[in-house]
Amino acid sequence: MTEYTDLPEEEERQDADEQELYEHFRFVVDKGQGLLRIDKFLMARMESTSRNKVQNAAKAGNILVNDKPVKSNYKVKPLDVISIVLAFPPREIELTPENIPIEIIYEDDDILIVNKKAGMVVHPGHGNYTGTLVNALVYHFKDLPMQNGESVKPGLVHRIDKNTSGILLVAKTELAQTRLAKTFFDRKIDRLYHALVWGDLKEDEGTITGNIGRSLKNRQVMEVFPGGEYGKPAITHYTVLERFGYVTLVQCKLETGRTHQIRAHFRYIGHPLFNDETYGGDRILKGTTFTRYKQFIQNCFALCPRHALHAKTLGFLHPVTQKLMQFDSIIPEDMSQLIEKWRHYAKHKAWEEEDDSSTAHDLTEEPLD
Repeated sequence: MTEYTDLPEEEERQDADEQELYEHFRFVVDKGQGLLRIDKFLMARMESTSRNKVQNAAKAGNILVNDKPVKSNYKVKPLDVISIVLAFPPREIELTPENIPIEIIYEDDDILIVNKKAGMVVHPGHGNYTGTLVNALVYHFKDLPMQNGESVKPGLVHRIDKNTSGILLVAKTELAQTRLAKTFFDRKIDRLYHALVWGDLKEDEGTITGNIGRSLKNRQVMEVFPGGEYGKPAITHYTVLERFGYVTLVQCKLETGRTHQIRAHFRYIGHPLFNDETYGGDRILKGTTFTRYKQFIQNCFALCPRHALHAKTLGFLHPVTQKLMQFDSIIPEDMSQLIEKWRHYAKHKAWEEEDDSSTAHDLTEEPLD
C-alpha cells in the first residue's frame, strides 16, 4: 500500500510495502487554481499515471472531492480536497507463462479466487522470477480474449506470505482491480485466518493494536511500535478456537493489512506462531524439559515445516455485480495434521510426567530477537 499526500508546501510519501496493493493520493487544490477538469488536474500531478487509468478510477467511484465521488469531467475549485485510490502498478518485469498447477476455487469474467499452497511466492521479485503464482496465472490467462489490444494480466489487489497458505483474490480487468483497490482501502473486506500460536492465551478473544514497521535492527523483520511515532497503525482481532495446553488455535480477523501483521502482532504479545522461524516460533517456548516432549515438538516441526498460518475465508462485494461473495478454504494437510497431533496430545496427556504440573513451565527466558 502506498499513500501520497500533496498539501500546500508539503509532500509526504510512504513506503509501499503492504499486503494490500493500492495507491492512495490526496491533494488540496491551491487557492489560485482556475477551473480545470479533474482528470487533467490529476494527470499534471501524477506523471506516471495514464489518463485512461484516471478515468477508470472515476468510473469506479475511486475519485472523491470533499468526500463525494465525482466524474472525470468535474471542474476542480480552489481548496477542493481530492482523494484518489488506484491499483498498485505492476512491476516492470517480463512475466513468463508457466504451466504450474494452482487450485482455482472460483472464476468469472472479472475476478478469480485461488487457494494458494504454502511455499509458493505470489509475484516475481528479487530471487524469485519464476515459479510464482503470477507466472501460473499468466499461463492460465493466455487463451483469454485480449482487452484493449493487450493480453489479460493478473491484477493483484493483496498478497499473502510465501509460507502462508490460503485464499487470494485476483482481478482480471483493470476496472475490477481499481474497484477492489478501493474496497481494500475502505476496509470493506472480511478476512479470517487460522493460526496455531505458542502459549495459552488468557482471554477467549481480544484485539491486538500497535503500529507495524520494519525493524530498525533487521529490515527483513516487521516490528510493533506501540508509541505510534513509527510504522503504520495495525489492528488484529482474535478468537480462541481450541486450547491445547502449550499452544492455542486462534482465528484472526484483520482490520488492516500490514506486512506480516498476524505474525508480528502475536510475537508482540508473547505468543509467536508455531514454527515461525522469522519471529522466534521455531523453538520450544512452552512445555516441559523432558526429552520425549522435545522429540514431540521436533516431530511437530517436521510435520508442518513452516509457520502455522492459513488464510481461510474471504468476503467482499463483487466489483462489477456488487453481489456479496464469500469463500472458504480447507486447512491444508500439513497444518491440519499438526493441529490433530496437538489435539491428541492435549486429550490423552501423552506422557505421565506431564500430569505433574511442576514439570511444566514457560521456556521464553531468552529474548525473541
